[in-house]
Amino acid sequence: MSSAVVVEAPGRHRLAPHTPREPGPGEALVAVHAVGICGSDREVYQGNRPEGYVRYPLTPGHEWSGTVRQVGAGVPGTLVGRKVVGEGFRNCQVCDRCHAGETTLCAAGYEETGFTEPGAMAPTLTLPARLLHVLPDDADLSAAALLEPAACVAAAALKARARPGERVAVVGTGTLGMFAVQFLKAVSPAELLVVGTRRDREELSRRFGATDFRTRDEQLPDDLDVVIETAGSASAARTAAGLPRRGGRLVLTGIPAPGADGLDPTDLVVRQLEVHTVFGAPPDAWAHTVRVFAAGLLDPLPLVTHELPLADFSRAIDLVGAQDPKVGKVLLRP
Repeated sequence: MSSAVVVEAPGRHRLAPHTPREPGPGEALVAVHAVGICGSDREVYQGNRPEGYVRYPLTPGHEWSGTVRQVGAGVPGTLVGRKVVGEGFRNCQVCDRCHAGETTLCAAGYEETGFTEPGAMAPTLTLPARLLHVLPDDADLSAAALLEPAACVAAAALKARARPGERVAVVGTGTLGMFAVQFLKAVSPAELLVVGTRRDREELSRRFGATDFRTRDEQLPDDLDVVIETAGSASAARTAAGLPRRGGRLVLTGIPAPGADGLDPTDLVVRQLEVHTVFGAPPDAWAHTVRVFAAGLLDPLPLVTHELPLADFSRAIDLVGAQDPKVGKVLLRP
């Protein structure tokens, strides 16, 4: 009997028997190859995800890859057998924000795979086929399981609008930060600075395209064209806001703890900074991510340090929260 992870309530989970759900009209059933663990999954397990952004009991898993095994009525049969990844936000498709392509701002409210809808920590996942993005036949599905966080960074890169020859920077050296480096490298910047707190991330940053690496306590520039922040702390956001030139562009993707001290509005105004934020990935960011991945310009595999069976969910959660420099991305294999 195959099993799925079920988080019954904060701090309580079990392995439950899993029966694939037949796809209804407009749906597809996907055999899950791998599912990533991130900080938000740890929030689900610990119970500190904001109210309204989780629904218990729950099968987590929003970062995943797999192969389509069955489709419902109205879905092209040519999808069967294709390797895929999928968007998480279950948007309504009819509100003005959805029609504008801003599906992460759907006016109908928040619904997302792995948080309020069953996720991929199970042998199969059934979801609306319209959320799927088809991968090349030779795609590495372990690498593709990281395309969800990559798509969130792609949303930031698209908002940043970095152009060839500009001077750019990334603040943060985790999974999101390393994806941001790769997306910015793809537009041929004149300089690509990475700012972090861990000197041991310099080698990987340079491997992905950084031309300079500095820690936050070193002297930093204040005249860059584009800065993307990925670290998720108030101090990182303040560091990032100090890097752009007057009129520069800043994109914040990290989510600090509630009540964190914010940026100085006077400084933002007098320097005329163009500030954007990102929460999740809309369809254009997903499509961009899959294109860049298929073109060989995005390399997720060096970020993966652990691959565990689904039964090791507890260990995976502990690894993600361990603050161990040897722990990168953790994948579960159903």
